[in-house]
Amino acid sequence: MARTTYPADDPQTAIDEQEPLTALFRDLRTSPAGLGGREAARRLIVYGPNELVRRGGRRWPRELLNQFTQPLAVLLFVAAALAWFSGNAPLAVAVVAVILLNAAFAFMQEMQAEKAVEALAAYLPATARAIRDGIERTVVARELVPGDILLVAEGDRVCADARLIDGAVAIDLSALNGESAPVARAAGAAAQPGPLLEAQDLLFSGTACTAGAATAVVTRTGMHSEIGRIAALSQRVRTEPSPLERQISRATWIIAAVAVLVGAAFLPLGLLAGLGWAAAVSFAIGLIVANVPEGLLPTITLALAVGVRELARRGAVVKRLSAVETLGSTTVICTDKTGTLTENRMRAVRLWLPGAGDVPATGVAADPDALALAAAAAACSTARLPGDGAAEGSGDPTELALLRLAADLGTGVSGRERDAARAAVFAFDARIKRMSTVDRVNGVAVVHTKGAPESVLACCTAMAGTTGLDGAQLTAAMDRYAAAGLRVLAVAQRPVDGPIPTGRETAETELTLLGLIAMVDPPRDGVADAVTAAHGAGMRIHVITGDYGPTAAEIARRVGIGGAAPRIVAGADLDRMSEQELDDLVAGTDEIVFARSSPEAKLRICEALRAGGEIVAMTGDGVNDAPALRHADIGVAMGRSGTDVAREAATMVLTDDNFTTIVRAVDAGRRVFDNVRKFVLYIFAHAVPEVVPFLIYALSGGLIPLPLTVLQILAIDLGTETLPALALGREPAEPGLMTRPPRPPGAGVIDRRLLARAWGLLGVTSAVLVMGAFLLTLWQAGWRPGDPTGPGSPLHHAYLQATTMTFAGIVACQVGTAIAARTDRASLRAIGLFSNRLLIYGIIFELAFTAALIYAPPLQTVFGTAALPPQQLALLLPFPFIVWGIDELARWIRRRQTDQTPSAVS
Repeated sequence: MARTTYPADDPQTAIDEQEPLTALFRDLRTSPAGLGGREAARRLIVYGPNELVRRGGRRWPRELLNQFTQPLAVLLFVAAALAWFSGNAPLAVAVVAVILLNAAFAFMQEMQAEKAVEALAAYLPATARAIRDGIERTVVARELVPGDILLVAEGDRVCADARLIDGAVAIDLSALNGESAPVARAAGAAAQPGPLLEAQDLLFSGTACTAGAATAVVTRTGMHSEIGRIAALSQRVRTEPSPLERQISRATWIIAAVAVLVGAAFLPLGLLAGLGWAAAVSFAIGLIVANVPEGLLPTITLALAVGVRELARRGAVVKRLSAVETLGSTTVICTDKTGTLTENRMRAVRLWLPGAGDVPATGVAADPDALALAAAAAACSTARLPGDGAAEGSGDPTELALLRLAADLGTGVSGRERDAARAAVFAFDARIKRMSTVDRVNGVAVVHTKGAPESVLACCTAMAGTTGLDGAQLTAAMDRYAAAGLRVLAVAQRPVDGPIPTGRETAETELTLLGLIAMVDPPRDGVADAVTAAHGAGMRIHVITGDYGPTAAEIARRVGIGGAAPRIVAGADLDRMSEQELDDLVAGTDEIVFARSSPEAKLRICEALRAGGEIVAMTGDGVNDAPALRHADIGVAMGRSGTDVAREAATMVLTDDNFTTIVRAVDAGRRVFDNVRKFVLYIFAHAVPEVVPFLIYALSGGLIPLPLTVLQILAIDLGTETLPALALGREPAEPGLMTRPPRPPGAGVIDRRLLARAWGLLGVTSAVLVMGAFLLTLWQAGWRPGDPTGPGSPLHHAYLQATTMTFAGIVACQVGTAIAARTDRASLRAIGLFSNRLLIYGIIFELAFTAALIYAPPLQTVFGTAALPPQQLALLLPFPFIVWGIDELARWIRRRQTDQTPSAVS
C-alpha cells in the first residue's frame, strides 16, 4: 500500500499510517486523549495548514506572453508590419487589435485550468470535531494537524487522512474511487495487501461518512493527504495543444516562410527585370501580403466560437475553443461508469422470497411476503428520502433504494415515525457486514437485520414460512444475481421475547430470513443509442471505473460496450503490467472494462492510448478523475452529478449529464473541422490570381504593366473575402458526416489534396480568367506589349480599367470559389444552394463592397480603380459559374471513382 513519496525533509514523510496503533501514537507523539492546544498550534507551524495549495505560484505573466508568441499571432504581427510599411496605418492598427483580442480570450481560457486545484478545496469542510486538551471541540478544518483525535459520525465529511482507533463507519469513497456503494471501515481491521484506498481502517479527506460513528487519529493533512496527492497530479499534467492547434501552427509557419521567401526572391528578380529598387521593394511587399492570409486566425476563432455556442445550447459547455475541433477527431472515449453510464442511483430490481423464489421488485404490492421484506429493510436504516427532513435526501444510496422500494410497495414510513418506534440500533459493522435495529411494530419489539447474505444467513435458523434454510436455492439465487452484476442484501427478523437486547450478540440470533433484495445502478436513458452512434462514427469506448469488475462489465454489456462479454482488466492486473504490455493491450480493437482503477491507472491508460496515436476523450465526474481529465486530449465532466473538481479540470462540461451529448459534440467537432478546411480552401484559392500578376509583370521585365496593386490585394484579403469566409464557418454538415471513421490523428487541416484543389484547380482557373480579362481590356484599347500606361499616357485610363477588371475578376472568381468550397465531396444539389443564407448575404456584401471601390470617386483615387462599362461587366458575369462548374465536375469524377472502387475490388 505504497503512498506517494515526499521529500525527505518533510515532517510527514516518516509517518506510516499502517503500523500498529501503539507505534503510530508514539511516532505521532499523541494519545487517545488528543493534543493540547499549545502543541496543536506548534504543529500547525511545522506541518502547515490543512488546505490544498497551488505549487509554483501563479504563472500568468508567462502565459499571457505566450499568447503573443503563438505562430498565428506572429504571422498577424508580420501582416500588421507589412500593412504599416505599405502605408495603410489603419489596417495595421486593426490587425494589432485582432491580435490583442485573441490573446486576451486565449489567456482567459488558460486561467480556467488553475481553478481545478482551488475547486478541490471545496471537499474540505470548514470545521471538524476533534479532542483537544481532553475535551471535544469544534476546530477549524484548516487547523487540524497530524496527531489530532478526530470524531466522525453519520453525515460528517472527513477532512484529513486518519486511522480509526475505535468504532466502525460506512464511508462514501465515490469522490476518490468512483464506486457508488459506500465501503465499510472499522478500527482493528487486519492489514491486507492492495491499494491504500482499500485499507479497512483508514479514512481519507474529502470523503463522507454515511453511517456509524468512530474515533480516528489524523495521520496526514493538506497536500500530503490522498486528495492532496490528486491535486498534485492535476498540477503536474501539462495541457497539450489540440490537433487543430498543432496543425494550424505548422501550416502558418510554412505559409509565413513561403511568403517571406517569395518576397525576398522577387527583389533580385525584379532588379534583373529592369525595375528600380523602390519599385522592387514595393512589389516584394505586395507579394508577401498576397501570400499572407490575414483573415485566417479571426476566421478560425469565430468558427470555433460558433461551435462553442451551439454546443452550449445542446448541453455542453466548452472551456477551450480548440476542444470543439478535438472532439471531432476523437478516436477513443474513456468513460467512467458511475454517474456517467449509470444514474448513480441504486434501485431494487429483483426480490427472492421463500416459497416464491425470484420475482420482480415491481408488481408485488399484493404479496404479503414482499411487503414484509420491504418493510423490514426500510425499518433497518437511517437514511431519509428527499422531502423527509432533507431537501435532497440523505444517507447511504443502498438504504435510499430500500426506502424507495418500501414506498413503492406502500409500506414506507417517515423518518420521524421510524425513529420514534426505534428501541435500539446496532450500526453497520464492517467486519461482520451487517446492521440491526430493534423496532416496535404494533406494540411488539422486533429485531430487523440486513447485510451481506453470507453474514445474515449465519444468524438465521429458518426462512419465512418454513422451518429451515434451503442453502441450494439461496446459493443459486445469489450466483444468478452476481452474474447479472446486481448487489444483493439479505433481510431477516425475529420478535423479541423479554427485555430489549443491549448487544448485537444477543439481538442477532435465531433470525428468520425474509428474503433477498437485488439492486442495480441502472444505465442512463439514451446511453445505448449514444454508444451505437459512437461505434457508427468509428470510435472505441473503454470503461474505466473504481467499481467491481463483473458489475461494470454487465453495465457495459447492457449499453453495447465490449460486445456480449466485455473483457475485464482488474486494477491489480493493470498495476503489474509493464508500459509495453499496456501499450499492446490498448492497441487492439477490443473495448475493455478497467475495474478497480486508481487515478494513476487512468493516467497510464490515457498515456498508453495517446502514445499509440489515439485522440482520447476522457469522461468523469469525481475528484479521482481530475488528473486524467486534464491529461486527455479532451476531458468531459458531468455538470449535474460531477464534482467541482472534475468540472474545473475538464475542457468540456455536460450540463445535462447525458452521454448522448458527447456524440452530438463529436458531430459538431467534425463539422467545425470540415468548415475550417472549407474557408482555408477559399482563402488559399485566390492567392494564385493575386501572385500571378506580379510574376507576369516581373518576368516580362515591365513589358506587361502590373495587373494589380498592393492596396487592391489588401481590399480583397480584408474586405471582400472576410464575410464569405466567416459564412463558410457556419456551413451545415455534409451528408454522411457521422458515418465516416475518425480522421487519422496526423491528418492536417491543410493537406496535399486541399492545396491541389485550392492552388492547382480553383487558383489556376481563376488566374487564367482574370489575366485574360486584364489583357483583353488593354488589347481592345490598342495596347501592345511595352506601350506606356502611366499617368499622362493615352492608355492610362484603359490601364486603370484593366487593373479594375483584374480586381473585379478575382472577386467574381471568389464567388464561384465560395460556392464550390461548400462541399468537399457532395454536389451542390445535395446540400441546396440556399441552405447557408449567411453565405448569400456575404456574397451580396462582397459585390456591394466591390461596386463601391469601382464606382465611388473617393475610393477610385485611393485604390486606383476606374468605372467599368456594361460590356466589361458582362465579361465578368460567367466567371463564378466557370470556377464553380470546373470544381463541380472534378468532385463528380471523384465521387464516381470512389463509388466504383468497392465493386471493382469485389
